[in-house]
Amino acid sequence: MPKLEPELAGLVRASFEQVVPSAIRKFDSQVSDIPDILKLTLGEPDFNAPEHVKQATIAAINNNASHYGPAAGLPELRQAIATYLAKLNHVTYDPDTEILTTIGATEAISAAMGTILGAGDEVLIPTPIFPLYMAVAQLNGATPVLINTADDNYVLTPERLTAALAAHPFAKMVVLNYPTNPTGVTYTKSELQVLADVIRQHKLLVLADEIYCELAYDHEHVSMAEFLPERTIVINGVSKSFAMTGYRIGYLAAPAALTAQIAKLHGALVTAAPTPMMAAAVEALTNGDADIAEMKQAYRTRRDYLVQALNTLGFETAAPNGAFYVFAKIPDTVNQDDYAYALQLAEKAHLAVIPGSFFGPGGEGYLRLSYAASQTVLESAVTRLSKFIAEPLN
Repeated sequence: MPKLEPELAGLVRASFEQVVPSAIRKFDSQVSDIPDILKLTLGEPDFNAPEHVKQATIAAINNNASHYGPAAGLPELRQAIATYLAKLNHVTYDPDTEILTTIGATEAISAAMGTILGAGDEVLIPTPIFPLYMAVAQLNGATPVLINTADDNYVLTPERLTAALAAHPFAKMVVLNYPTNPTGVTYTKSELQVLADVIRQHKLLVLADEIYCELAYDHEHVSMAEFLPERTIVINGVSKSFAMTGYRIGYLAAPAALTAQIAKLHGALVTAAPTPMMAAAVEALTNGDADIAEMKQAYRTRRDYLVQALNTLGFETAAPNGAFYVFAKIPDTVNQDDYAYALQLAEKAHLAVIPGSFFGPGGEGYLRLSYAASQTVLESAVTRLSKFIAEPLN
């Protein structure tokens, strides 16, 4: 096996040394070999892609959709995205100049942040949050400025944003992910309005990752682009709402001047999204409303069951009004080391969840449980957790 010559190791960009592999994936892999392990770890819907979407994919393949598509995405897909966002976010985008199809929302995030952030830049990131944003910032030599929202019911308040901007006046971007992974908390229209009023006073872009927007349960999702279309980059895709994670189709929408620049990095990274999968995404976005409604109702039922069960067992939870995660506080009567607790839970009860500290400040002493699993699996998980709590820990 070839080994890199020691004197060449230093040729790797220094910023890469700051970034560690995904702790979520690492922990999931670490516990996966435990016999009879039941996992509520990853944001992977247990539903399959809708049948009509599968048939659209097959039809595209049979029609020899095996060639490169346009770098920005098939024209019919960009039109479907524009139509979809006009209905969902009440913002009109030009499909030719303001929409970019990407390899999942992950690439959209990476391309957008990589276009805007460089060495010495700062990006404001409310936490707890999915750690990808921190990693991408660091890979580009930028500094993530983490804003702990735990004391504000896990939403970024205008007061905290104002304080962060006073301390970091040259920050280029603020990240908003909502409904939020890991807490499931989302923002109301009034909460977004007051944040927009603060942002408008600064030279600041908004990265609005709204990948879970269709899974908002208790009130209608509102996009930050509705208030700040001229400075918001909307991230979305078909992975979560349509149970199409493996299709790897995401997209972003932004003012044309920004989209044109982001498209340069996108083209250099991936050339274009796979053509048959783009055809599938057209079908999902055009004819998938009933699929979303069915899955959303199932998730809502699961959420209600899991939150009630956890509360009964002594776990306080954030108010999960969207996505498919519950963020649960470990009872104060036991060790608050969330990593150690999650590891013991996996080893002793064969139940895998994600330690809350993986999601940044405010996550310590919490566990993230994904309810993108069947009701039967969730009931088994609660049974295992109940037995684990009832037995004294060594």
